[in-house]
Amino acid sequence: MFEPKPEVGLNFRDEGSGPPVLLIHGVGADLESWDGVLSHLASKRRIIRYDQRGHGASRRTPGPYNLSELGEDALALLDHLRIDRVAVVGFSLGGLVAQYLALTHPERVQCLTLISTVAGRTAEEQERVNKRADILAQSGAVAHLANAVDRWFTPEFVAANPDVLEERRQKSLQNDPNCYVAAYRVLAQSDLGQELHRVTVPTLIITGENDIGSSPRMADFIHSQIAGSEIHILPRLKHSVLLEAPDQIAALVGPFLTRFCSNSPTKAENT
Repeated sequence: MFEPKPEVGLNFRDEGSGPPVLLIHGVGADLESWDGVLSHLASKRRIIRYDQRGHGASRRTPGPYNLSELGEDALALLDHLRIDRVAVVGFSLGGLVAQYLALTHPERVQCLTLISTVAGRTAEEQERVNKRADILAQSGAVAHLANAVDRWFTPEFVAANPDVLEERRQKSLQNDPNCYVAAYRVLAQSDLGQELHRVTVPTLIITGENDIGSSPRMADFIHSQIAGSEIHILPRLKHSVLLEAPDQIAALVGPFLTRFCSNSPTKAENT
């Protein structure tokens, strides 16, 4: 457990050796959501992943939260581990945190991967996500999750993997309700779309063809804003690509990291 502030304690794992990669999970999940992707990554890397504040085994820090606080948590962890520059890979809410890092601390980000993340929401999309946040706040995680399965997974995956869905459901239900809402409000209320033209690091953008919350239109928008970025729309998939298609994610992220994030020294190596 690392404590960047008295009220914040972050559970994290720092495993492997080689160029460092920071993995940032989505709302309601935890660091184990990356297990499937990591099982398909062939190259040797130093993998740092953590439970965002209020999630997993991290401290139940009272809300409200904001995006800058979540971003500063990640930076404090990198400082604690004496890492100067890192490849940042973010999913959903984690993708917003990753955008924040690339915009506010570009010297710390060697390359950027944004998976199923958001930017440039339309008024209709903003209304939908606000409604989901209100359902979570007013009716709790059970009601929220009942409406989420169809948005997250394809029907074929739902039918064939009831154990995976139940595990994901239980992880969400284990979150402190107030922390869950606080994190979801960050997801709902944050949009860095008008600033993304300032991102200059190599960037990979991935989303599912049928993801309505992090839609292909949003991915195209991000791609249009970040010069030289690379975009992949995964056929048929919805939001939870880390769980439904970890092999496809690894097949895109691995080569991208090899091309752009192969040599990133840490402070420890320079002293």
